[in-house]
Amino acid sequence: MSGPSGPEDLMEFPCHYQFKAIGEGGEVFCRAVVEAIRVHAPVTTEAVRSQSSRHGTYQSVSVVLTVYSPNQLTAIYSELKTIAGLKMLL
Repeated sequence: MSGPSGPEDLMEFPCHYQFKAIGEGGEVFCRAVVEAIRVHAPVTTEAVRSQSSRHGTYQSVSVVLTVYSPNQLTAIYSELKTIAGLKMLL
C-alpha cells in the first residue's frame, strides 16, 4: 500500500492557500514575491502581508489566494523558487 504521492492526494481543490516566502531585499523582495505569484494567479493588495525582521535583514511575505489545481500550486512554488534573495518557502 502506498502513501500520498502529491498535493492532489492531500488537498481538495479549489482551496484557500497561504504562500509564505522569507528572504533578503526588503520591499524589492516583497514585490518580487507578488509578481511571481501573479504569473499564475491574481493577487489583491488585501491578500498580501509583509513583515521585516527585527534588524531589517529579512522580509517575510505571506500571500493568501484561491488555488484551483495541483498544477497551479506547483507552478507557483516553481516560480517563487527563482526569486533572488529567497531563503525559505513555506
